[in-house]
Amino acid sequence: MNGDGRDLASWRDPWGFVYRRHGVLLRQVNERAAEEWYAFSQSALATQLVSRGWLLPWEPAPIEDAGDADRAVAVLRPEPLDFISWPYEWTFGELKAAALLTLDVQLAAIDAGFSLRDASAYNVQFRGVTPVLIDHLSFERVPEGKPWVAYRQFCEHFLAPLALMARVDPRLARMLRDHLEGVPLDLAAALLPTTTRFRLGLGAHIHLHARSMRKNADAGSSAKEASLPLSRLRQLVENLRQTVEGLRWDASGTEWAEYAEGSHESYASGDGRSSEKAELVRRFLGSGDGKVCWDLGANTGVFSAVAAEAGYRVFAFDADLAAAERHFRALTTAGRKDTTPLVMDLADPSPSQGWHERERTGLVERANADVVLALALIHHLAIGRNVPLPMVLELFADLAGDAIVEWVPRDDPMVKRMLASREDVFDDYSEEGFRAAAEVRFEVRAREPIEGGGRVLYSLRSRDSVSAARMDAEVATASAG
Repeated sequence: MNGDGRDLASWRDPWGFVYRRHGVLLRQVNERAAEEWYAFSQSALATQLVSRGWLLPWEPAPIEDAGDADRAVAVLRPEPLDFISWPYEWTFGELKAAALLTLDVQLAAIDAGFSLRDASAYNVQFRGVTPVLIDHLSFERVPEGKPWVAYRQFCEHFLAPLALMARVDPRLARMLRDHLEGVPLDLAAALLPTTTRFRLGLGAHIHLHARSMRKNADAGSSAKEASLPLSRLRQLVENLRQTVEGLRWDASGTEWAEYAEGSHESYASGDGRSSEKAELVRRFLGSGDGKVCWDLGANTGVFSAVAAEAGYRVFAFDADLAAAERHFRALTTAGRKDTTPLVMDLADPSPSQGWHERERTGLVERANADVVLALALIHHLAIGRNVPLPMVLELFADLAGDAIVEWVPRDDPMVKRMLASREDVFDDYSEEGFRAAAEVRFEVRAREPIEGGGRVLYSLRSRDSVSAARMDAEVATASAG
């Protein structure tokens, strides 16, 4: 959601909703949630979660700013985030980190006499590679003797997809894109290896859980809700945590995960991670001053680091699951908070979907980058995926005002390799064709050859940005006169 009004993803919760007023993100607390909200917001738990970085900080806002004055009892102003990502765009490590955060918050809540009534993966976002809970209305005072109301949701949103990625194939993470309510447990149980039935955690939380759901569905209204003492509730959450913690995935075996390690022939030719190329990128970027950079086809983040060091908040997109996972692990080890890796195939990006195709907005609708990096990428889109150059440049212009694009010529070793196994029907694939396509939406600010291989780095500025800047300058001149 870019303009004022209610967030189109915030309609499910009767306790409140998210909206914008005068460009400021706000959350309304409805009268229905008043008792639970006041109990939580005034508790030591709220202070503890914010201080640990587990819950997004917020400030009270004037009740006059309510989005629905008839139902409002409070208005919150959450700390703003640079970008909203969806769970099906996360790496294995990010989904696992979000799962562990949810369970850690639930354990802390239980100890304080509260419980999470929601365990949706959509309640978590990332600041760098650190997950943070963003739903301030998820807390209720723990209902004594009741089972965890969010248990099934946690298993479907987190445990099932993580288990499928770790035990079957990491590409099954894409199931979250098809199942916005989480991966159905009966489907996960059917896809997982038979051996997982006999593993204490997965056997109980997926296989037996799925069987229990089927049994209760057959029983219909006659099924009784089991009683669960508080000590057993804590044991359940602790066991879930041990199960999630025990899931592992070896992020290897893909071509592009090894690419930035220097094993690929294009690096040997001098066209890859050269210090000269890094310096050119750094110069074209200038000083970020906290602006947002999207690194498209980021691989393991070599040039994402260049942008971050220049002062940008970086979102690093790559279609290769293993490369993005390696990037996430490296950033986590380094303790970096300026870069977030995300899994994204630019030729098939996240679409707008959910209710009315507005609940989970697509990539272009969420675009907020000041600059995009497209390094060693354009040949993969234009030749590898048959996307015409004008359409590639149109995408870049829709994502950001500035673009830094590496032109990869036809005689480049990687392009030759790609063309060796297919018919060359790419008559327009030339630097002249690239410039013609770019100049429809961009002005060329700079062109610099990269030494040693024929590649060229372009700095492009959106014509819309140029026109706006000129108009501002004319207005300022007229005002001064």
